Amino acid sequence: MPRDLFIASNNAGKMKEFKAFFEPKGFTVKSLSDLPEEVDVVEDGTTFEENAAKKAEEIGRKFDIPVLADDSGLEVDALDGAPGVYSARFAGEQKEDSANNALLLEKMSGIEDRRARFVCVLALSFPGEDTILVRGTVEGEIAQSLRGTEGFGYDPLFYLPDRNKVMAELERDEKNDISHRADALKKLSNVWTNWKEADE
Repeated sequence: MPRDLFIASNNAGKMKEFKAFFEPKGFTVKSLSDLPEEVDVVEDGTTFEENAAKKAEEIGRKFDIPVLADDSGLEVDALDGAPGVYSARFAGEQKEDSANNALLLEKMSGIEDRRARFVCVLALSFPGEDTILVRGTVEGEIAQSLRGTEGFGYDPLFYLPDRNKVMAELERDEKNDISHRADALKKLSNVWTNWKEADE
């Protein structure tokens, strides 16, 4: 099996989390910037699954390489699941975390039901094989104000009641153990192991 694994992302925060998971397993984790030419996959799906699969499959076909893609975001119950697949560009195409968080706080002003979840869907595509899809989640609430200095995205607003912390207050190892991406990676590991055993 190839030991290079391309991640369909240049997001520094995501790359750190994927490297922490895959490098101990002997993989060399590479990002989109390591490809011989720039790739721009239009994320026009209506679900996290559609977007993740499209990214992994298009890049995998173009370069004949194994690709792991993720589509992740925040679902807020009081906002009917928004921002959802539009999480990164909630406040506009500039994809600025500060603007997204500010807009979320504005929309949640005066709302008592603050239940929310982070969702991460991973799509693993190997040339000539069916794409593997897994979904990971972590439940929480939207905090009343920004807290913490770690993480990225909506981490300063995603409150974990059982820990009395927002994601941005967690140490990296702690976050990597309980996050939506960690949940998806654990599920992927199980599915992948079963898939490899069945193929042998």
